[in-house]
Amino acid sequence: MRRAAVLKQALSAALLPALAFLLILGAWQLISQAGLVPADMLPAPTRILSAGAEQSGALRRNALPTLFATIAGFALSVTTAFVIATVLDFSRILRSALLPLLIVSQTLPLIALAPLVVLWFGFGLWPKVLLVAFVTFFPMVVGFLRGFEAADPESEHLVRSMGGSRVTVFRLIRVHAAIPSFFSSLRISITYAVVGAIFAEYAGAVSGLGVYMQQQKNVFRTDLVLAAVVVSTIITLALYGLVVLIERVCVPWVRVEQGSKR
Repeated sequence: MRRAAVLKQALSAALLPALAFLLILGAWQLISQAGLVPADMLPAPTRILSAGAEQSGALRRNALPTLFATIAGFALSVTTAFVIATVLDFSRILRSALLPLLIVSQTLPLIALAPLVVLWFGFGLWPKVLLVAFVTFFPMVVGFLRGFEAADPESEHLVRSMGGSRVTVFRLIRVHAAIPSFFSSLRISITYAVVGAIFAEYAGAVSGLGVYMQQQKNVFRTDLVLAAVVVSTIITLALYGLVVLIERVCVPWVRVEQGSKR
């Protein structure tokens, strides 16, 4: 019964966004067919789908480098975020000195940073990986730090009273406490990862969705540019869903606690 109630709640929560999305698509289709907006400026959704189907091979070939760069950059971002957050958690002095610098680093405009990274590292994979990591690591650093701070002081005191070192307290208590907050930050970061990879491809790359969009823009194929946008959206949603699935497998107690609070 409870599983059925959860399923019903999930379906009802997805129903309104789905209806809104279908209404927007319907209005878009009608506006395009009525000629209220030039077709070259805003092609109809059906035209975008047909053009994307015709170019499915090219879209797939360019989507794979973008996906690989996104995953590689995100893996680097998670590793870097954990190392930085751990160092800052162990040293209050370093935290006071470096955390403001990390905040300032997020004010750097990506449009200015991307060409520099391409100039430094060339047109291969590394610029895309580094830019994805740069775009996504900061929310995860914050998530780890907040999670470490949420550790139960009594549990930490108990481990210390049993002879546990600071490393033991960190490994058994603080890391465990940081997992839910980390996954919340992971959800936020993954939505920016694909955008970071595509922007890096815009700045300079051999292949990828960003390169494909630029090529189609140069020949005024708005329908294929939007088809590539659809593919990037699908990739983002798939990665987001994967993060949610991993979260439910790794930290199922969070879902139980949230359900009990409701």
